[in-house]
Amino acid sequence: MTSPALTLYPYQKKWLADDSRFKVGMFARQTGKTFTTTLEIVLDCLEAEAQGKRTRWVILSRGERQAKEAMNEGVKRHLEAAGMACEILQVPFDAATNALEVVLPGGSKITALPANPDTARGFSANVFLDEFAFHKDSREIWKALFPVISAGWKLRVVSTPNGKGNKFYELVTDDKNKEWSRHIVDIYQAVADGLPRDTAQLKAGLNDPDAWAQEFELQWLDEASAWLSYDLIHGVEHEQAGLPEYYGGNPCFVGADIGIRNDLFVVWVLEQVGDVLWTRELITRRRASFAEQDALLDDVFDRYRVIRCCMDKTGMGEKPVEDAQRRHGESRVEGVLFTSASKLAMASIGKEAFEDKKIRIPINQELRTDLHKLQKTTSATGAPRFVAESDANGHADRTWACFLALNAAHEDTGPVRVTSRNVRRRSRLTGGY
Repeated sequence: MTSPALTLYPYQKKWLADDSRFKVGMFARQTGKTFTTTLEIVLDCLEAEAQGKRTRWVILSRGERQAKEAMNEGVKRHLEAAGMACEILQVPFDAATNALEVVLPGGSKITALPANPDTARGFSANVFLDEFAFHKDSREIWKALFPVISAGWKLRVVSTPNGKGNKFYELVTDDKNKEWSRHIVDIYQAVADGLPRDTAQLKAGLNDPDAWAQEFELQWLDEASAWLSYDLIHGVEHEQAGLPEYYGGNPCFVGADIGIRNDLFVVWVLEQVGDVLWTRELITRRRASFAEQDALLDDVFDRYRVIRCCMDKTGMGEKPVEDAQRRHGESRVEGVLFTSASKLAMASIGKEAFEDKKIRIPINQELRTDLHKLQKTTSATGAPRFVAESDANGHADRTWACFLALNAAHEDTGPVRVTSRNVRRRSRLTGGY
């Protein structure tokens, strides 16, 4: 049979020609991903009808409006282009949900409805998950859905990216799973294939680098807005970083992020080796008393040649900073009040060290996640803000301890003479991650 007369670009033709059972596509906004996939659905139904068979497709959209759009702007247009009269019926799916449905003359059905774990259970059919990255409870939907298509049905999943905390991200990035056919088309590929878009004008008009990166360049927003990308973090990891036994007696710089309740207390020790700052020790404690925090910091001063220590003195940090200055001297201990300006300055120093590979950090997943968690946003007044989601692993506390230590090393402390001494063994006070 012949396809409806449509202008399709090469990336759309490639998607249509791929008859894999499991197919996932990540497409830039307004490149026709829903339009093309509903065309595939209509062609599949028409082919079944031509063979005297019938088939069924279910479109699960992020909401009722999107379900209507898929039916009206996709399914209905394609059927009418094929010369078939089309009536979209509203039918009850369950007590709480109405579905939109088209029934072809031979009995094939196309149904569209909002996605949730309950609607994903109520049928046996081929399935199209439209804008799946934006579905609420995507993992629960996935668990409910997959048994539905287990009897040989096809599964189509398309979306633009929406961060890394959803099932769509796993489907696109899990290259080890060879059962899935993957299609990725950013705005530049679509334009190269003939899509009439002025990318420079669109980017300038949008005037939002993060939105452009996610919606059109297909970067995961976590990566697009993260202050330290995973590439920067991986680039400075080293297996010998974070091990006190490799301390060579060189001058050290320390950052201490104060935390007493939900946040972590973190001490980050950097040793100057040539022009590179090596992490020699990273101490973390949750709900440590101030007495324990003081003891841990004193132990660091005792075992390392600490030239300068920057401590967070925001809020509850005032007294620990004063006490540390009294014990170790105001010339060696500096309190840093966290303001928008000071955080931007420290974060900039930190990012520069990562970009120039002037720091070495331990290979540790928890640390990697913490460093990547920090994001730069813009407030309503246009001022930069740094935010990090708080979870069981802290509130980017390790990241700020790292930036405090780099800030300590960055400051011009002038000529400092330190008497050489033997490096002591690691104290029982210190701990790991």
